[in-house]
Amino acid sequence: MDFSAISSVVQTVGRLLTQEVISLMGVKDQVEDLQKELQWIRSFLKEADARKVDNEVVRTSINEIRELAYDAEDVIETFALKVAPRRKGGFSNVIKRFACILNEGGLLCQTKCEIQKITARITRLTRRLQTYDVKQPRDGAGTSSSNQRKELRRPYPHIVDDNVVGLHDDIKKLVSILVDEESGCKVVSIWGMGGLGKTTLAKKLYRHSHVIGHFNHLAWVYVSQQFQKIRVWKDILSSLKILDYADRERRDEELAEKLHNFLKDNKCLVILDDIWSIDAWDSLKSAFPVAMNTNSKLLLTSRNKEIVPHADRRGYYLHELQCLNNDESWELYQRIAFSQPHSTENITDAKMEELGKEMVHQCAGLPLAIIVLGGILATKSSIHEWQIVHKNAKSYLKKGKGAQRIQHVLALSYDDLPPYLRPCFLYLSQFPEDYEIPAETLVQLWVAEGIVSSTEDEGNGGEVMEDVAEGFLDELVERCMVQVGKRDPTLKIATCRMHDLIRDLCLSIAKKENFLSIINDSLFSASNTRAVRRIVVHQHIHVQRIKSSIPLRSILFFWYPFDMGSESGQSDEVDFWWFVWVVRVILKWQRSWKYMFGNFKKLRVLSFEGDMKGYSGFKLSSAIGNPIHLRFLNLGGTVFSCAKIPSSLGNLRCLQTLDLRIVSHAEDGAMNVPNIIWKLEKLRHLYLPLTMTDKTKLKLHTLTNILTLINFNTRNCFVADLSKFTKLRKLGICGPFNFKEELDKNLPIIASDCLRSLSIWNDKGIDPKVLAHLLSSCVNLCELILQVKIEKLPDFHYFSSSIAYVHLRECELVEDPMPTLVKLPNLRVLELYKCAFIRKEMVCSATHFPKLKSLTLKYLWNLEKWEVEEGAVPALRYLEITGCKKLKILPDGLRFITTLQELKIEYMPKEFKDKMVQGREDFYKVQHIPSIIFSKCDV
Repeated sequence: MDFSAISSVVQTVGRLLTQEVISLMGVKDQVEDLQKELQWIRSFLKEADARKVDNEVVRTSINEIRELAYDAEDVIETFALKVAPRRKGGFSNVIKRFACILNEGGLLCQTKCEIQKITARITRLTRRLQTYDVKQPRDGAGTSSSNQRKELRRPYPHIVDDNVVGLHDDIKKLVSILVDEESGCKVVSIWGMGGLGKTTLAKKLYRHSHVIGHFNHLAWVYVSQQFQKIRVWKDILSSLKILDYADRERRDEELAEKLHNFLKDNKCLVILDDIWSIDAWDSLKSAFPVAMNTNSKLLLTSRNKEIVPHADRRGYYLHELQCLNNDESWELYQRIAFSQPHSTENITDAKMEELGKEMVHQCAGLPLAIIVLGGILATKSSIHEWQIVHKNAKSYLKKGKGAQRIQHVLALSYDDLPPYLRPCFLYLSQFPEDYEIPAETLVQLWVAEGIVSSTEDEGNGGEVMEDVAEGFLDELVERCMVQVGKRDPTLKIATCRMHDLIRDLCLSIAKKENFLSIINDSLFSASNTRAVRRIVVHQHIHVQRIKSSIPLRSILFFWYPFDMGSESGQSDEVDFWWFVWVVRVILKWQRSWKYMFGNFKKLRVLSFEGDMKGYSGFKLSSAIGNPIHLRFLNLGGTVFSCAKIPSSLGNLRCLQTLDLRIVSHAEDGAMNVPNIIWKLEKLRHLYLPLTMTDKTKLKLHTLTNILTLINFNTRNCFVADLSKFTKLRKLGICGPFNFKEELDKNLPIIASDCLRSLSIWNDKGIDPKVLAHLLSSCVNLCELILQVKIEKLPDFHYFSSSIAYVHLRECELVEDPMPTLVKLPNLRVLELYKCAFIRKEMVCSATHFPKLKSLTLKYLWNLEKWEVEEGAVPALRYLEITGCKKLKILPDGLRFITTLQELKIEYMPKEFKDKMVQGREDFYKVQHIPSIIFSKCDV
């Protein structure tokens, strides 16, 4: 159940009620009554969800509840925004404001009437819901569909699948962990998404000769989502052959003690298959002696990563099961699809192989999906039949034989999500297939939509909403609902993505729950958007086709070329339709701006993702100031012929994220931004244009909630304002860099102890003393990016000891930066790009860079000699050398770095590459590295 709409409005109403009473003057009593009713409904839904109630009354009420919540928030917030004065002072001086702008009596009457209508609707809904007793479900009404799914996939350890591919290394590794008595590892876990083969791998281990020979007793028990701990304990006792008649009457604690003592005194392996939560482990753990010196071990399979460290914090092993690669996927597919006698002669058919590989690709390495698809093809003997399946491969995966199994396996993960994570998960359905989702953007969208609630300590420098949202994303990853794309050097998620089949599940649930509508030219119709509040445009429709009567809260545009070849089979017509689209956009989009901003005044989110470079003719309408509820505005993917931002942007007082990285078709590409951003006091993330005109001078001192500020410069902004941003976490300085006065007066530049990321780009150069003074203010900095001529790094004591990532580009350092950088104790990633260092020799000293994992040397044109002493960079895993064409040989010290996993050599001379060939002079330095990649080296 999606509680986000109700939670958002309860939070909004509560916030307004705690502000000055005058802000809701005349309607405060009605709002308080409405808040109580909404809180009751939220409590009812939580109770129904906790008890797995799947009643028709509850299901059919969800959409109505969501609409009630949205309508209530619209009415109350509109009233508060209209009576609030457009200046600092919040919700005071309402009478004066009314006298100038509003007819107070008319507004009060209208608002009261609308609230009364909503309250009456809630009363009718409450009466209907109260006829159903959540605590005592009738006639199986509380039976969850997830219980049925659980029974459909119950595994039995004696049934081992012969069609196992890609698990050889996993089996070898886990067997060695299980039989190792010296490691101290008592709990081993196999973690991964549904359908990856966790249970299959566990069965292989359970039946492995080395495991059977090592342990005196083995037990297998299937836990699942819904379980009784006494049943689990009895199943284990039965597997261990120590369950007796008297155990039927024993109390829970007696059974736990019996099992605990047996495992403590014997060498046993107990496999807990499909354990879902920490709570499940906590209810079972009293029977397992994981904290004691014993030879027994536990093997868990789970979709939840966090269980294992919770189970045994002293010593555990977490094994992440990966999707199959292309070769493994094809091997598994052949075993299934060509298993029938009639199909063996078709294995070598080139056309059939081509079709098969394209279909396998759609399974994205998920073994369960490959098996199901292979089973379908095993019954097809002709090319024509294969072509039919190929054309509708995804449909077959959803509806064909075995499809129910896939859906049940994957849907179990959604069933198990707590209520606060479900809207976060469903929100991901908005992004296109295979899209690498920036975590920073996703977090900001969740906050803007009210999916993530504010924290009590936010105003006191404590955890902010973005922290909570990042925690939610981590939890989705730990539950295998989301895959990590990239992590930043501090190991936070930088990008994420969804497995294709998980995305299909997400889309189907989102559409079923009316969470959103995805529209494009071929699929758009009025029925698509009749009741939804979120619309996503993946292909380029004309905005005026969206009916103005729809009370939209969110519109996301993804500005990318048509992908008609993969979706609609019209790849030959892509160029034609792209040309038609460009012409249509240029002719009609100007009117669309006015239409959109004029008609969708309840928008919370408006975002343009992608690339519109090369298409001119657009002018940002002054109507942009109409949707006063807007929280998130991203114009970063747009291009405008006009070089000025409308001053009406200052009306958007609720904005939390504003991305103005707009491309202008003015001669110098600069944008003129009026001095209105100071009015947007709720801004948390501000991205200014890369280049602004000399006319632009922005006061930003009122933005006391700002967390992210990108493209700040001292020509268009006031440097003194930085001292007002006590919560600032990410700062990007681009362009003029003049802090001379602060340096002369020894004034701190940055007032925030929260700053984690600092990037500086400047083509004029910077005085090292100024940089040192700036860095001295950044006491907790984790990321430092410098693209500026500096010639010499400041002394190491100016750098924060927390720095984990350093990127230097065009710094033209004349002194070796390594003696300074080696003193950063937490440095994990170091990148020296294009003229970062312009001298001939560089040295990495012994016993330094203890945590460095990745080192990149790119286009250091003058570098001739690089020395790595024995004992240096002891944790290095990745090394890249690109375009350093004067470097003659690899450093001898590489042979001592046993942790090195990958060496990438790109755009280097042929002689440099040839020296690493077996038998040549540099081979002994690299022979221990598992992966060496040569790319675009000279012939």
